Amino acid sequence: MHLPPLITDLGLILGAAAVVTIIFKWLKQPLVLGYLIAGFLVGPHFHVMPTIVETKSISVWAEMGVIFLLFSLGLEFSFKKLLKVGTPASVTALVEVVFMLAVGYAIGRLLGWKTTDAMFLGGMLCISSTTIIIRAFDELGVKGHKFASLVFGILIVEDLVAIVLMVLLSTLAISAKTAGMDMLMAVAKLVFFLVLWFVSGIFFLPTFLRKAKKFMNEEMLLITSLALCFLMVWLATEVGFSAALGAFIMGSILAETIYAEKIEHLVKPVKDLFGAVFFVSVGMMFDPNMLMQYLGPVIIISLVTIFGQSFSTTIGALISGQPLKSAVQAGMSLSQIGEFSFIIATLGLTLGVTSDFLYPIAVAVSAITTFTSPFMIRASEPFYHFLDRRLPHRFKNAINRYSSKAQTISNTTDWQVYVRDGMVNTVLVSVITAAIVLLSSYYLLPYTRNKLGDNTWATIIGAVGALLLMAPFLWSLAIKQHRKDLVEKFIQQNKYRTGMLMLQLFRTAIAIVLIGFLLDRFFTPQIAVYVTVGILVLLIIFSKKIQLLYSRIRGRFLANYNEREELKGKKDMLAPWDAHMAEFQVTADTPGIGKTLRELAWREKYGINIAIIERGNTTINAPKRGQRLFPGDYLFMIGTDDQLDQFRKDMEASTVVAEKKKAPEVVLEHFKITDQSSFAGKNIREGEIREKIHGIVVGVENDKGRLVNPDSSYIIRPGDIVWVVGDKRRLLLLQKSEEFV
Repeated sequence: MHLPPLITDLGLILGAAAVVTIIFKWLKQPLVLGYLIAGFLVGPHFHVMPTIVETKSISVWAEMGVIFLLFSLGLEFSFKKLLKVGTPASVTALVEVVFMLAVGYAIGRLLGWKTTDAMFLGGMLCISSTTIIIRAFDELGVKGHKFASLVFGILIVEDLVAIVLMVLLSTLAISAKTAGMDMLMAVAKLVFFLVLWFVSGIFFLPTFLRKAKKFMNEEMLLITSLALCFLMVWLATEVGFSAALGAFIMGSILAETIYAEKIEHLVKPVKDLFGAVFFVSVGMMFDPNMLMQYLGPVIIISLVTIFGQSFSTTIGALISGQPLKSAVQAGMSLSQIGEFSFIIATLGLTLGVTSDFLYPIAVAVSAITTFTSPFMIRASEPFYHFLDRRLPHRFKNAINRYSSKAQTISNTTDWQVYVRDGMVNTVLVSVITAAIVLLSSYYLLPYTRNKLGDNTWATIIGAVGALLLMAPFLWSLAIKQHRKDLVEKFIQQNKYRTGMLMLQLFRTAIAIVLIGFLLDRFFTPQIAVYVTVGILVLLIIFSKKIQLLYSRIRGRFLANYNEREELKGKKDMLAPWDAHMAEFQVTADTPGIGKTLRELAWREKYGINIAIIERGNTTINAPKRGQRLFPGDYLFMIGTDDQLDQFRKDMEASTVVAEKKKAPEVVLEHFKITDQSSFAGKNIREGEIREKIHGIVVGVENDKGRLVNPDSSYIIRPGDIVWVVGDKRRLLLLQKSEEFV
């Protein structure tokens, strides 16, 4: 019986991968590096072992590996996470990406490479490896540290940037131009389909999964998820995007459902299998002869990656207001390239726009930077201490002052909320309506004409059907009063009338353009003008019925969008300075039960502050030193990574159990004291800060330096920056009343 070569090849690939990765696991090295070496051993450039025969078939399997890798990455991504990463991660990621894009392009041109090679090199160098970093953080035990949360936020932004880069590089490579209009159209097209797919997916998929819940055992959920993945892959390729983009989008949509973790768990073995084939196929492309020929560029690019990524990320983090320690640790953690770099290199090779040497160079640089990553992460804290000793005090004080000013309560005005919500709603509704217009033009109109004949009645029926689908969204744009609560408030205050009118006219104009565009596709321009006015009148006449339908659609979308979050709950982290909030439950075995906080002296021993004690239905804000601890108390403690880690270690033997519990609205915040402040010239006790904010003063900064946990007799002077822990609402009220500032 003849055995197909593909089966033999797969056995060879998986066998080599298994042996090599076991060795790498024993050596505590990343498995990705093991897969690359396994690929080289069974590839065409190494003749000691048997070689792969069906390279074309393996390429197909490798492409499936890319699809599953991006699908799994999408499951971990979630657009909601992107909205939550905050300004620091976004600013840091953008600074790093722009810097490495420019440096990569410049290095490519200096080496004499052609323009497309240099562009793809820049794209490869600006995206760090999520897989390698997560594995390294797990092995080094730093996943719970403050800088790690910044790194994860940067990686989320980088994932989205990588998707945009894939679209832009494909567009530029195919058009062989760097015209701004081509890039603008590519980004606009990407944004349009991202919004359309995301909104449609959130509206339909959670509802479908909820309705089919009783049939969804693990087998059916896996099959359904993979079917949805490949359906989106097909849709993405149909509209001109890559298969990888489609897989990523479907993963990010499913990440918003309550089944996200379960799907991720079920898909993981499939992803691991095909991912292994992909990385092995990457290793097969590694040509030692070409490596020796381009050894100089490999070394140069590796050094540029390690030091360029570290430098640009550190600078970006400092610009975003992070402390020097977090900035250095984040920068040295993101000093490698990985899976996205392979995908970008594969894209260039598939399109036939990059030279043959770029792919093996990417593999070699990835292998080198993967190997150095754990050492860079370990060295980050010692390097920070080295910098801290060497940097001038003036420079360090400037960084601390900038970091303090950058981290503040965001006090968004009502007008900003009104404009932001209005623009988001306008974009979402406009994209949905435009999609209905396009689908009606290309599918509904030909269908009605095919069934009813090419006549006026067929055209009218098609147009009416499209308008009925568009009606709720047209009503939302042209008639609906956006944020009625804020509108009434502005009218009472006699404010922003012109601005509200301009926004509503803008929304109405978009509705008119969309109606006219649809009618122009079905009829003549003259008919479109007359009928558009009539449609607006009908929207007003049937406003109540259309409003009811729109409310149901909007309610379904919001219910699906928030379903997972409502079930899972939130856990807020506070991150000024190097401190954040941790939660602990006191048990009957905790040493010191019944003792006062003064007797326990945790503040003196560990440097931590107990901001809140929750005892049953009672909340004790800023507990005094005479407060006693009892079993069942929940402690909300403020401290640095090192302080909280030491506290946990000492408490583990005493079975203090940390539990997930939603923290109250308590924040760590700072204010600058001016000459007009009511606190100026008074000590902390006389100023009654405890009583006013239901909190405590945990630090003071001035020209002489930083004072942590000041005594209540400390006199507050103009120019002091006072750090407090307290009720967020009360702090905002104080901020608005200008008692601090």
